[in-house]
Amino acid sequence: MVVSLSQQAYWQLFEEKKPLEQPDQEAVRFDIGWCCPTHLGCGYIHSLDLRPGLTLDIADYTLFDEVVITSTDRLHPIEYTFNLATTGSPQAERYGIWGSGLAPGETYCLPAHQRLASVSVHLEPTGFCDWLGLSEDELPSSLRSLIRPADQHYYEYRGTPLASMQMVLQQIWNCPYQGLTQRLYLESKVWELMTLILDGVGSDVAPLSSAPPLKAHDIECIRYASQILQTRLDQPPSLLELARLVGINDHKLKLGFHQVFGSTVFGHLHELRLERSRQLLESGDMSVTAASHAVGFANRGHFAAAFRRRYGVNPGVYVRQRRA
Repeated sequence: MVVSLSQQAYWQLFEEKKPLEQPDQEAVRFDIGWCCPTHLGCGYIHSLDLRPGLTLDIADYTLFDEVVITSTDRLHPIEYTFNLATTGSPQAERYGIWGSGLAPGETYCLPAHQRLASVSVHLEPTGFCDWLGLSEDELPSSLRSLIRPADQHYYEYRGTPLASMQMVLQQIWNCPYQGLTQRLYLESKVWELMTLILDGVGSDVAPLSSAPPLKAHDIECIRYASQILQTRLDQPPSLLELARLVGINDHKLKLGFHQVFGSTVFGHLHELRLERSRQLLESGDMSVTAASHAVGFANRGHFAAAFRRRYGVNPGVYVRQRRA
């Protein structure tokens, strides 16, 4: 059986469960744990508020049925996530980091009968700058992409964890402390992981421009991927699903979009959405709200800001100008 849920409804099912009991009251202040809903699966998620604007989530659960989750466009903090191996060992297979800005709506699938274990950190941009001791304007160019306005798609990067990262992950997973000492220990490890990730992000500028040219077949796959996005503007596939649909891996998909379209996959999707919305508004058949929803913008304010940035005018003004 396949269970389909919105992202908001999925997490509400966890939060409606009674929180896990903690060994002492000091832990309760910053460590909240939820059991996986019994009709969905078994396991838990721990959410630890290490300080204002800095949260560590540790998840380890298994679903009974495949769950398809649909999300809408939303504001996003800085986040990094390590997906652990499906075996019992706390070894990460892949990791990703996402900057702040606009997270595009998407549909993705969580498999049944497979361990879903991860370590995730969510960080507000102000906390990131405070940690570095720099203002946003003082950030080096290699890090500025991590903080973007609410109407710009967020930065994303995926990689394979280094041995040094694996060591820190194991220390987080097997934290020997409780209470305040646990909080201090975990926060130090969260920043240590961030340091290791940023070292990789800082060196990630060259590979896209120096990547080998795509073969003709790969270019066809990239253009086919663009066609799929055009037909699913309101519910686009995830990167992994899109790569599977066109028959290439997600790394080649991302490189290919940079080479063929000069943009990220979701940056290209963003442009497709705006162009289609402009066409709908120009035809006069839809209101601004209807046009924004038709192309996948859940929030009219986000749509208006993005439209204005792209075309230099608010969508409502654009409609009136076309009718004049």
